[in-house]
Amino acid sequence: MEWLNISTSVELVRVQTDDIVFVQADGNYSDMYLFNGKFHKMTFKLKFFEDAFLSLRNNFFVRVGKSLIVNKKYVYVINLSAQELIMSGARLTVDFKLQASKDALKDLKAIMESETAKEPKKNVTATGADREKPRDKDSNK
Repeated sequence: MEWLNISTSVELVRVQTDDIVFVQADGNYSDMYLFNGKFHKMTFKLKFFEDAFLSLRNNFFVRVGKSLIVNKKYVYVINLSAQELIMSGARLTVDFKLQASKDALKDLKAIMESETAKEPKKNVTATGADREKPRDKDSNK
């Protein structure tokens, strides 16, 4: 379990990285949302968090577009057509429904799928009818 210590001139916020669901930009501030539904407004831009997460031994965080960094452990649904990202999990007391650009969500989807492919024993990917490859006409199998 890793801890993130965020220090300003007036406060220190110490949080376990697994407790962070996502960080969302809010102008010159960032809102850090936790698994229990609480959030903490920080006087840092998103780039600060991006750099802090990169220094972790186990980094499960990924930038999604200009205004979000998400913890991949909580990604539940990526809906490209609705431009929606749903964060959920057993630890969460609430589900979070986030908006992001289609391009940003495509990138996140590709990252999640590539990580799934790297660890086939831990993950199963099922593809729907819209992702099936056409069968070879000569193949009867």
